[in-house]
Amino acid sequence: MRALAAAADPDVWRWQPHPEVWVLVAALVVLYAYAALVIGPKVVPAGQRALRPRQVGAFAAGVVVLAVASDWPMHDIGEEYLYSVHMAQHLLLTLVMPPLFLLATPRWLADLVLGDGRVRRAIGWCARPVVAGVAFNAAVIAVHWPALVNASVANGPLHYAVHVAVVFAAVMMWTPVCGPIEEWRMTLPAQMIYLFLMSVVPTVPGAWLTFADNAVYAAYDIPVRVWGLTVQDDQQAAGLIMKLAGGSYLWAIITGLFFVWAGRHERAQHQGRRVAERDVLTWQQVEAEFAASDPAPEPAPDHPT
Repeated sequence: MRALAAAADPDVWRWQPHPEVWVLVAALVVLYAYAALVIGPKVVPAGQRALRPRQVGAFAAGVVVLAVASDWPMHDIGEEYLYSVHMAQHLLLTLVMPPLFLLATPRWLADLVLGDGRVRRAIGWCARPVVAGVAFNAAVIAVHWPALVNASVANGPLHYAVHVAVVFAAVMMWTPVCGPIEEWRMTLPAQMIYLFLMSVVPTVPGAWLTFADNAVYAAYDIPVRVWGLTVQDDQQAAGLIMKLAGGSYLWAIITGLFFVWAGRHERAQHQGRRVAERDVLTWQQVEAEFAASDPAPEPAPDHPT
């Protein structure tokens, strides 16, 4: 594959099949549909929907992000030519896809998958904010280590193992923010602080790539350059994507959480009540609060008979 990338006139847009990605996407769609149509009606109380439309929409968006990031052309350009495209791929797989899939997972499905034994206890420990945050940032640092990057580009199994490890760390990192297990979530103020901290550490490798004078990764220092980008241009673009795109994305979520938190307290103040101490954010609570905030219809005036 690397020999092809170093050809005199590479065809960057040549189509390359990735059946493993197709199988994964198809399996996720089939399993989710089976859970919703077969298992859900058996475990969800009568009169309730197994899945909410927003959960289905989040799942569809997550599948699209997974397919775009893992299939042609992003995967091939990112692995063979440009590290900046590889960086964009990693951001999609760690910052965009995991929260979508977590939001798409109903509580009853999470309880069935995790069970009540060791698996649940192990995942619960991995999803603790301190553990998940440290592990995620350690994974971010590790995947930018030159030796690992060069080795994973040339070794298919290692490459997929790295992606699995990084995605798992990302899922655990997002679980305290938008996971289906409510008691594992942090309060909204804690989520804002947590996501702010998640935006700090990635700036270190991002700055390193942006200001590096020489080629950091030998695997991407190939004779043929794509679209006129030098290896330094490619590295700088990757660093800016990591710092600006990744950081801006997290800050946008933090801003949204702030307005949700402020809106809850404002509505509670107008209604003369207190917000629950554990003010986590769920589909059900958001819909209930919007319904409660609608003004009740005024009673019709009594007319004398």
